[in-house]
Amino acid sequence: MDDKLLRQNVVDELDFLPNVDAANIGVGVSDGVVTLSGHVNSYAQKLAAESAVRQVKGVRAIAEEIEVRYPNERKTADDQIADRALAIFRWDAQIPADAIMIRVERGWVTLTGEVYWQYQRVAAEKAVRKLSGVVGVTNEIRVSPKVISQNVRNNILDALKRNAELDANSIAIVVHDDRVTLSGKVRTWRERVVAERAAWSAPGVTSVDDRLEIG
Repeated sequence: MDDKLLRQNVVDELDFLPNVDAANIGVGVSDGVVTLSGHVNSYAQKLAAESAVRQVKGVRAIAEEIEVRYPNERKTADDQIADRALAIFRWDAQIPADAIMIRVERGWVTLTGEVYWQYQRVAAEKAVRKLSGVVGVTNEIRVSPKVISQNVRNNILDALKRNAELDANSIAIVVHDDRVTLSGKVRTWRERVVAERAAWSAPGVTSVDDRLEIG
């Protein structure tokens, strides 16, 4: 697919989204690499725009430069953001609230601490993304598993083989201690996400280096 057609497809996809005001989003394409620029009025819109572009056929990579600009009357104080985040953590059964620290500076949220599973780390970040006033999130939460599996590679390989969306034979898995590296090729962004999720789901994994190529 040529860049001109790919750019039009990306623009059409952004315009199609009901939860994103695409009027102020710029789109550039070079050799399948999409650059998003401009601004939106919430962090949730920024993430939704990036997620939508990943689903467009032909997109090989994304350079995301969108800014979050809240109207002055909608700005939320840092302490209010922190209080709301803590309240959400306490109500969400997936998130070990006592294990996570929240720091907010000018709307930018930084999460630190330790959890047992990657899904808990992801849930904490997702919980704060939609809060009014948030302009960005840095997730520094560490995964420290309770259970260390001696068969990490086999567990991941079995999970990949069970998934109908993936060709497990096209993915190479290297495990060093509790760290996993994925390489090879997948057909879409979706397949890449599914493969990485499978790697994170194996007991004992503390980090995943996703080197999968789309093509």
